[in-house]
Amino acid sequence: MDTIIGLLSDFGQFIRPWMGDIATAMVACLLVVFGADINRLLRGQLSGTNFILRTAVFILINAFGFGFLIVSAAPWLSRQLSHLPDVWLVGVVVTTFVFIGTWAQRHRQV
Repeated sequence: MDTIIGLLSDFGQFIRPWMGDIATAMVACLLVVFGADINRLLRGQLSGTNFILRTAVFILINAFGFGFLIVSAAPWLSRQLSHLPDVWLVGVVVTTFVFIGTWAQRHRQV
């Protein structure tokens, strides 16, 4: 058991310098998976409205809204993850990506 914990700790130390990139990837993956649902909700709410208004809302939400979310949520997530011990960091990162992948698979996005 000590060998496994040692390996997890070593791997946690190995990925720690890239925590910002890992957090950005997590947020981007979540947006890719849930972006279709968000756009479907917007389409339903904006059906029957003017083409220009629908296009403007689409641009605001997808370009600026998702971009702002990545730029603001990724550093916050990186700071939160950096507080975790190395052993837990590996588990949280792997579990998060497995969860996102499983969610995407179940909703036929993969």
